[in-house]
Amino acid sequence: MANTILLALTPIFFVMALGYAAGRWKIVDNHHVDGLNVFVMNFALPASLFAATASASRAEMYAQAPLFVILSGVMLFVFVAWYLAQVRIRNIGKADASLQALTIAFPNLAGVGLPILADVIGPAGTIPLAVALAAGSIIISPLALVLVELNVEKPNNAAVARKSRVTGALWHALTKPIVIAPALGIVFSLAGLPTGTVAQASLLLIGHAAPGVALFLTGVVLSSQAFQLNWKVVNATLLGDLVRPLLTAAIVLTLPIPSDTAKVAILLAAIPSGFFGILFAVNYRLDSATTGSMVIASTISSIVTLAVAIALLYPQ
Repeated sequence: MANTILLALTPIFFVMALGYAAGRWKIVDNHHVDGLNVFVMNFALPASLFAATASASRAEMYAQAPLFVILSGVMLFVFVAWYLAQVRIRNIGKADASLQALTIAFPNLAGVGLPILADVIGPAGTIPLAVALAAGSIIISPLALVLVELNVEKPNNAAVARKSRVTGALWHALTKPIVIAPALGIVFSLAGLPTGTVAQASLLLIGHAAPGVALFLTGVVLSSQAFQLNWKVVNATLLGDLVRPLLTAAIVLTLPIPSDTAKVAILLAAIPSGFFGILFAVNYRLDSATTGSMVIASTISSIVTLAVAIALLYPQ
């Protein structure tokens, strides 16, 4: 068991640490990661997710429906809970609160989830990962972007302009390759459309680069954030690394779903907080330091929580 956990976690945090060191020592410019981000989010990861979902049988895809519903519900609950607590109790600005909620609710599925499932489950883990990413990308990310667009200060605050900004935010979120690719792959799978051997091999070639580069990118992004430990960061870490997987476990244990699906749902929910909130905060010139600290604390904490989750869920 100890060997299984080491094999699953050590490579992940090693590559992430390489990215962190490269950013800290200025080998890579950690304040300008657009190139790496575009490669991972627009090319490598979408290619991998499309190849995985499009090649799945119709029966395999139907079997992922409970996973989509459960993870969507859990992420939405965590998002709303954190957002309302910050806005109504802590009096935090709605734009900042929405990006903090996005960070906590939407795990780092691209950077940590993909290699974790590949090591623990094998190639078959790419399909549930794609479904989970689709759930977060279609529901949580657009919700956060709309809240930011509605509440961020801009020169023109007319109703027409605000409506246009919301429409633009939705269009921007839903037309990202990381959203379109798994959705299109699901359509191919359900329709029984073939992708072709050549196309599948071509997509997998670039898709194989996604896990390593995504982890390296995560480390680089984290190296640009000044870490600050306070009760907000501690609470965010507890909500993301403990409450999220425990809530998922409580749900799957009360529903008549297959054991394999239940275990994958819990493991995906135990993935540390994602870095989308940091990228959006930098783009909108909002509080990226707090979101960055949340991601750093969650990632460090997940060394323990992920090890426990793997030991309990996959003891063999």
